Amino acid sequence: MSTSSECSYSYEDYKETADWLLANTDIRPKVAIICGSGLGGLADLLDNKKVFPYHKIPRFPQSTVQGHKGQLVFGELNGKQCVCMQGRFHFYEGYNIATVTYPVRVFFLLGIETLIVTNAAGGLNSKFKMGDIMLIKDHINMPGFAGQNPLCGRNEERFGVRFPCMSDAYDRDFARMARETAQELGCDSFLQEGVYCMLAGPCYETIAECRVLQILGADAVGMSTVPEVVVARHCGMRVFGLSLITNKVVTDYNSTEKANHEEVLGTTRMRTEDLQKLVSNLVAKIKGHRKSERKPRGHAGINHLYPFLEQGIH
Repeated sequence: MSTSSECSYSYEDYKETADWLLANTDIRPKVAIICGSGLGGLADLLDNKKVFPYHKIPRFPQSTVQGHKGQLVFGELNGKQCVCMQGRFHFYEGYNIATVTYPVRVFFLLGIETLIVTNAAGGLNSKFKMGDIMLIKDHINMPGFAGQNPLCGRNEERFGVRFPCMSDAYDRDFARMARETAQELGCDSFLQEGVYCMLAGPCYETIAECRVLQILGADAVGMSTVPEVVVARHCGMRVFGLSLITNKVVTDYNSTEKANHEEVLGTTRMRTEDLQKLVSNLVAKIKGHRKSERKPRGHAGINHLYPFLEQGIH
């Protein structure tokens, strides 16, 4: 498969997928949730579910990683219509960046206004423990440094502007609400906040690489999320991100610890219920709408409006 960063899909390709989904379900979600490794159980919380395996969706990529089911689940979460991705796409599966981010532009054409991203990540911050949940306040896009940015190539104005701002990539009001919600649920003792760094994978980081990332200011490291966030912000969506710290990275040459995928999945099982409660309660607090500052142009007849949250968020 090609690893070119330039978009290989047309607006009509995305629209074909979105039109097919709209024709096959009456659910009109405003919130999309991308489930990270082992976190697909979030979709099980949905009521009145309509499930679409990826292989049945026109032009949709296929997920190949353990812990990623590979299906879109439409339904209601705490009374709010949502769609969950049970399985995302990664560079290390051989997909190019346009394929990795394909679902996000489809979400935009479905009328999605808020994107919630979750992932399993290694803890770089020495204060983090296995099982902590980190609110993503910012990211470091390592593939982007090498030119692997999903916005490279001709800009499609119907999705967004040529030079989108990323200094506000993660919605700060949403993060504040998450901290308040975690306190209400008794989860604040293991709630952290920090910077997520994306590497391409699939190998875990060397000790030297981990030390470099710490110097750069990263608190957690993983192999996903950032491309989807970049495309979501290009489309004008609000973004909220959570990393489940599934392992502590190795930074000591005398250590015998080794990162492995089984450990990652094991930790997600331990903390899944808490993460699900946090996301579910956050979704329940999304209330009302306000107009987007730039009026993005998406699927005909759909107004893309930003949601705001309760308790004075504006």
